Amino acid sequence: MAAKPAPTAGAAAPSLDAVRARIDAIDADLLRLLDERAQLAHAVAAAKAAAGDAGKFGLRPGREAQIVRKLLASPRSAATASLVVRVWRELMAESLALQGPFRLSVWGGKDPGRTSELARLRFGAAPPLRQVAKAEDALADAKVTGGVAVLALSRDSAWWGRLLAEPRLKVFAALPCLSAWGPMGALAVAEVEVEPTGNDVTFWVTDAPGPAAAIEDALGRDGVAGDLLVESGGLKLFALAGYYQAHDERLARAPGRLSGVIGAAPGPLDV
Repeated sequence: MAAKPAPTAGAAAPSLDAVRARIDAIDADLLRLLDERAQLAHAVAAAKAAAGDAGKFGLRPGREAQIVRKLLASPRSAATASLVVRVWRELMAESLALQGPFRLSVWGGKDPGRTSELARLRFGAAPPLRQVAKAEDALADAKVTGGVAVLALSRDSAWWGRLLAEPRLKVFAALPCLSAWGPMGALAVAEVEVEPTGNDVTFWVTDAPGPAAAIEDALGRDGVAGDLLVESGGLKLFALAGYYQAHDERLARAPGRLSGVIGAAPGPLDV
């Protein structure tokens, strides 16, 4: 349904009753479309079952990012980026939950409330959420089909270094996904395929000693732009601008004896 044109200058403003009536009509249309969308999610689940894919985790973070970016790039006059992202994250999470197992395991470091909030902003209300006391417990849950671990970026734990020995687990999302919601505070990990989306951040770990600035300079001389995110336990986690494969020669030449790519995520959707 096409949007109603904005009132022209000098036109009489609609009455409050007329505005409320229009809102009621839109709500009815939205409910009908939501119900239709949910029915289609059930149809997708049935089609996957018929193809022998029942029970598999259907998360596709790259496609989700492309969908939301397209929505944010579409013309709109009043709906904020925050509203668009929250509505569609809820819709996509609900559809994903209807298609198979989907659950969250959250390690929040010193601020579990904030990390849980970031998890809900990214994955909606559909998946059950469990807070865990140890980062290792969250990563263990991510190895179960449908499991997603959301872990805080904290100097208290170098949990991200463990992913060097867990090649099936990948960082696939940086939270929050909008820069307007604050700085990066957590990462999401799961056994999923990580694909480039056109505007990405790659997460790279190294045990290189010395100041982060020296490592950033070494990366820069090889054409890699990187910034230190957090340092803990003798390891450093960097965010690299762009999408890098695990065996990129430039990263192979980077400082450190123990190093590697642990995943990638779409950059902020409102940038």
